[in-house]
Amino acid sequence: MSTQRVSASGGASVTIRDVASAAKVSPSTVSNLLNGRDARMHPRTRERVARAINELGYRPSRVARQLRTGRAQVIGLVVPSVANPFWGSFARTVEAEALRDQHQVLLCNSERDPAREHGYIEELWAGGVRSVILGTSLPSLDHLRPFTERGLRLVAFDRERQAGDPPGLVSVSVDNHRGGYLATQHLLDLGHRRIGFISGAIATVSRGRRLAGYRAALADARVRYRRQLVWSNPGKGFGDGESAELGRQGLTALLRLAEPPTAVVTINDMYAIGACAAARDAGLAVPGRGRGISIVGFDDITIAELYNPPLSTIRQPLADMARFALDAIRTQAGDGPESTVMAPQLVARASTARRSAREEKKVP
Repeated sequence: MSTQRVSASGGASVTIRDVASAAKVSPSTVSNLLNGRDARMHPRTRERVARAINELGYRPSRVARQLRTGRAQVIGLVVPSVANPFWGSFARTVEAEALRDQHQVLLCNSERDPAREHGYIEELWAGGVRSVILGTSLPSLDHLRPFTERGLRLVAFDRERQAGDPPGLVSVSVDNHRGGYLATQHLLDLGHRRIGFISGAIATVSRGRRLAGYRAALADARVRYRRQLVWSNPGKGFGDGESAELGRQGLTALLRLAEPPTAVVTINDMYAIGACAAARDAGLAVPGRGRGISIVGFDDITIAELYNPPLSTIRQPLADMARFALDAIRTQAGDGPESTVMAPQLVARASTARRSAREEKKVP
């Protein structure tokens, strides 16, 4: 029977034995109540134990409980920023799936900062959490290697597996290259040839893959890649909390070019919404013809369909990805697939439109 001490609300250290003494029962009786084995317990005994727990401020150790039951009661979820509704939706989906297994989820926002990722996971590990889903796309996860080597079950979301990753790492991602390709191909099919690309710092695996897909679609259509049509913001971090504003800044800058784009692919839906604002600021219709511009997002967040105009976007299979991440948590390393890359889907809505035949002739 564990007697590990934990800090109580009054500052004293309280053990199961302390609770048992106060309730005048055995430590095993307290343990049975804490672990749901109280069906045959006398109601008065249950009441005495519960009262002692509350009065003493006892909080059971997650580490001790996990050792007793063999189950991870708490799952850590570290995402870049819930300021982007995509990450909020992902967190909600993960939590709903976890609750089915009676697991709780602790949510942290890292802003893709390696030091913050390390700090949060260190705190989670110290609290007894042995499974973490990490929303990240950093090229290297070496800063987390010490935890995986100690037994942390780590699932990287939004990041395809990379050479040199920590052992035991599980990855789940959408096919970002395919997504960037589909978004660009959609605009090419509508007659656009001067197509821009707007992103925050292209310093993550997923963003680099989306840009590569954009370039591949242009190459397959024999449209020249123009570096000046790619806007990124490398000086201000990844911009997960300022996506809409960066989208506005990005399109504003591209519209100042001597030959501005007639359409743009954006790194996510929040960038697309910001780009729509920039178009309105410039007196352009979205999508419109003549003085108009077509805009494609990525993610298919909830408000994408409700926005005016409804956004054309690339949908990620969020529920399937969340389920895969939880399944990876449930299994031990080596017992299941170590990574997966899921297919994206183009969702064409009203923010994109075909260019007129006259306009198509103007752009090589």
